[in-house]
Amino acid sequence: MAPERPTGAGAFPKPVESDAPAKPDPAGLYAAVDLGTNSCRMLIAQPRGNQFHVIDSFSKSVQLGHGLERTGRLSRASMGRTVAALRVCQQKIRRHGVTRMRLVATEACRRAQNARTFIRHVERETGLRMEIIQPEEEARLAVISCAPLVSTKTEQLLVVDIGGGSTELVWIDLSSVPHRERPKAIMRLHAGFHTAGSPFPAAKVVDWISVPLGVATLRDQFSDVEDDAARYALMSWFFEENLAEFAPYKDEQERAGFQIVGTSGTVTTVAASHLGLKRYDRTKVDGLRMTSDQIEAVIRKYLELGPVGRRRDPRIGQDRQALIMSGAAILQALLRCWPTDRLSVADRGLREGLLYAQMSADGVLEDGPF
Repeated sequence: MAPERPTGAGAFPKPVESDAPAKPDPAGLYAAVDLGTNSCRMLIAQPRGNQFHVIDSFSKSVQLGHGLERTGRLSRASMGRTVAALRVCQQKIRRHGVTRMRLVATEACRRAQNARTFIRHVERETGLRMEIIQPEEEARLAVISCAPLVSTKTEQLLVVDIGGGSTELVWIDLSSVPHRERPKAIMRLHAGFHTAGSPFPAAKVVDWISVPLGVATLRDQFSDVEDDAARYALMSWFFEENLAEFAPYKDEQERAGFQIVGTSGTVTTVAASHLGLKRYDRTKVDGLRMTSDQIEAVIRKYLELGPVGRRRDPRIGQDRQALIMSGAAILQALLRCWPTDRLSVADRGLREGLLYAQMSADGVLEDGPF
């Protein structure tokens, strides 16, 4: 399947705070649900100033896209697991009295022949109205949610969102934006990737691409290869082949002023392994900068552990162990294409972008304009 560049909508990000007020007002609460190919994730948050506080959250591996590569359809078992997870989301939304929400599905539902039937089934079973968003909106939400991590020294920015069913890459030229304005210029992309006439310094989107290969779909492509190291190498090279249509792929980039920001479970898991965390700590992972040598060292360790060792590694976890090598293969391909001294780790993404969009539309976020 060829990568896509369709049109879509955007969102509006601010830095996130984790502390929650003791008794939030239900009238001021917002919910966001991200139903991906592998996971179902939800956040409930309350705006405060130019930020928001997370009130409740939920994350569950549902493997909605399991078998999709082979059949082109969502399986009955996958849909059953997903509906069970969405019931938990619905219960939390109802318990908190949330009335403002946006609930989206991504690549698995974009590709499945029976996706519309599944969406109707979800509404009948849970009362939740899901919408299937297009790749450009998914990419844009990932970019702007990472804006606080963009260095003021960055001239060229590559944001990579490694999902379960697809990987979004967005290349942004910030060289014409004053240094102190660069993170804000990223935030202004909520208006679209190709806007004109803004009175503010503009971040130029050189190119973007949605590759229909994520940690689950790439793994499924090579599930018949028994040798662990051979499967990993094949996945990495196959992913790189799918980047041929991405314009900056052909150009050699200077290391100075170049920044890659990665947002995904793969990137945060690699970061946790590098730090040797016994228990995942978002405050230590989000915003961490890893060198390419450090990333390569973690991946080599994963290969040395093998499938059995990875299953036993507490930093990888049971939900992630089956997908970590396909994610690592994507990550290695990116570092091979665009050599860089640093990769910025982002523990943030679609859910945060969905919340920012709703709060911005309602005018409840302070500080701006963007």
